Amino acid sequence: MKVSYFPGCTLKNKAKDLDAYAYKSAEALGVTLEEIENWQCCGGVFTTSKDEIATKLSSVRALKAANDKGQPLVSVCSACHNVIKQTNYAMQTDKDFAFKVNNYLKEDGPYNGETEVLHFLELLRDKIGFDTVKEKVVNSLKGKKIAAYYGCLLLRPGKVMRMDDPENPTIMEDLIKALGAEPVVFANRNECCGGYVSMESPALAAKKSNAVVENAKAKGADMIITACPLCRYNLVKNGADIPVVYFTELLAEALGVKEDNK
Repeated sequence: MKVSYFPGCTLKNKAKDLDAYAYKSAEALGVTLEEIENWQCCGGVFTTSKDEIATKLSSVRALKAANDKGQPLVSVCSACHNVIKQTNYAMQTDKDFAFKVNNYLKEDGPYNGETEVLHFLELLRDKIGFDTVKEKVVNSLKGKKIAAYYGCLLLRPGKVMRMDDPENPTIMEDLIKALGAEPVVFANRNECCGGYVSMESPALAAKKSNAVVENAKAKGADMIITACPLCRYNLVKNGADIPVVYFTELLAEALGVKEDNK
């Protein structure tokens, strides 16, 4: 299986492990991630202003590139996925927005939201299947108690992202089970870590981040996994005293390809 892949800026510098382990894991599961040519920053956040078009164009170009190849578009960074998915939804549902975007992209031909947009987690669940992932495990993570931290962007807005129940998600917990470990469900798993206020209010960011870690520990977790580079940075920066790693690293370890990244 081949899919188009949008890595995004952070995965090419501060979050290289998230990217590298995704490639290795996909390969081990029979999937080829084909990086979009000449991709640009997704825009960082999805701006809801109706007349804000320019920052959406890079996402639309990536979406159209995938559509031209007849492939779904996969991303692994929570922020990139959120922006791309919301942009695609806007192209499907907002005729005025789509008209303005396509006026910018006349030379590339029209695009109206045809591409299937998947997070890497959805690729694992919906295209590969967690049962297949389980069959491919060579290093079971049995004995590990792992808390899945979703954060803000992976699940919301629920009617657009449509990945899982935004209040009671299971997709990462099901992955943890497939890898042989025990998922730890905790109240703060889909609460904000404070990452977006870390410059304006470091104290508030630290408070929210520490609340996530302490809640996970109180439920017995000895490790936290996440799909968001900003979440991981913020949790580690504010002194998490249990490991905080990308879910792709745990996947690569279980599939026996982690050392290939060294």
